[in-house]
Amino acid sequence: MGSAIELDLLDLAWSLGIMAIAVVLSNWQRLGLEGQLLLATGRSLLQLLVVGYVIAAIFELNHPIPVLLILGVMLTIAAQVTSNRIPHKEKGFFPLVWLSLLVSNGLTLSYALVLIIQPETWYSPQYLIPLTGMILGNAMNSASLSGERLITAISHNQREVETYLCLGATPKEAITSYRKDAIRVSLIPTLNQMMVVGMVSLPGMFTGQVLAGNNPLNAASYQILILFMIMLTNIVTSILVTEGVYRRCFNEQAQLIINS
Repeated sequence: MGSAIELDLLDLAWSLGIMAIAVVLSNWQRLGLEGQLLLATGRSLLQLLVVGYVIAAIFELNHPIPVLLILGVMLTIAAQVTSNRIPHKEKGFFPLVWLSLLVSNGLTLSYALVLIIQPETWYSPQYLIPLTGMILGNAMNSASLSGERLITAISHNQREVETYLCLGATPKEAITSYRKDAIRVSLIPTLNQMMVVGMVSLPGMFTGQVLAGNNPLNAASYQILILFMIMLTNIVTSILVTEGVYRRCFNEQAQLIINS
């Protein structure tokens, strides 16, 4: 198989025509999304080009410090976005989310790099950065879904929770069903993707490797690994986030303090 056809600046300019068509269609149908589409186009273009240059420089350096720095930036941004999506009268979920994402991603990456991929160096940017980007983005969504779902469920069922507490249940026992439901909901998108992968959709890792001219079977193997890594990371993230979130809903006297 041949190598991938490289896209130059002219090709990139032509690709903007795709979004121009989307803007025209939005205007034609009076959707009112023209501004958002233009903003999203500009941000995508700028962010990806900057990331491309930064990662290229990191590849050239091939040193653990810049690799860890960019991973730290990615983790911090993901934690901030996620914590902002969890509704609660008291903010401050950032440390919880940051630590949850760190543990879940670190666990999964360590397993994959040490036992499966086995690169020459553990900090190899060729593997560590793209793998982290893929599983971290999915873990961020799972954290947001599970945290928001748990807070909403507890808020909408305060009387039931307080009844359990009055009957002698611990806070964890009182919200067990809501926590399980929140974790399940956060995993639905990943489960749906795994059910139809290859038949309905061709994920980014597989498509990218095929476009780069790699063996489709090897590309499929990597995609299988990525899907399994995403699922494990999402489960661990949701467990840790919901554990921390429910604790913030009760005070030291085991009283419910969430706002309705």
